[in-house]
Amino acid sequence: MAPGDWPEILANVSRETRTRLEDYAALYEKWSSRINLTAPSTQKDFWRRHVADSAQLLEIAPDARHWVDLGSGGGFPGMVIAILLQDVPGARVELVESNRKKTAFLQAVKACCAPSAVVHSARIEDVVSRIAAPEIVTARALAGLPKLFDLSSDWLQHGSRALFHKGRGYAGEIEESRAKWTFDLVRHGSRIDPESVILDITGLRSRPA
Repeated sequence: MAPGDWPEILANVSRETRTRLEDYAALYEKWSSRINLTAPSTQKDFWRRHVADSAQLLEIAPDARHWVDLGSGGGFPGMVIAILLQDVPGARVELVESNRKKTAFLQAVKACCAPSAVVHSARIEDVVSRIAAPEIVTARALAGLPKLFDLSSDWLQHGSRALFHKGRGYAGEIEESRAKWTFDLVRHGSRIDPESVILDITGLRSRPA
């Protein structure tokens, strides 16, 4: 890690947590040379673009203990959250990813950095019924908001809260979603990218036909 790379948002983490995150970074660099864990254009900005971008969710939901991350890919935000909550009693972070190469990577990170994490190597549609409704559902660069609602509605209609990373086109996705769903929404400006937001969604209900 080059001097100055450590994100300010992680300034107060424990020495043990910092070591785990640095081990994660080493595994990410090693595996990225073989498989595309994230977009190639963002791989050199691991700490800000991926780790800090993931960690900001804990500022929005600091007391949540059960998280489910959909389409985890290289582990963002789910594995970062799992590492940050590793020493918190009762914390459980479940990561769902169907790509077998990526789940192999996630299992390697789990073994080294976050043994309490749970990695589901499966399609999202195939595991929703097997996972109890979490406090928080996350997804980053996975799908448009209407599709995310379709994937997570079984949880969101039973009290779960969504924290979805979205880029500049999010307003159109919100309007498209309102044709089928009603929901409460808070927009949190991203601390990492001024053009991005975190959509904080509760109270999802389907509109009457």
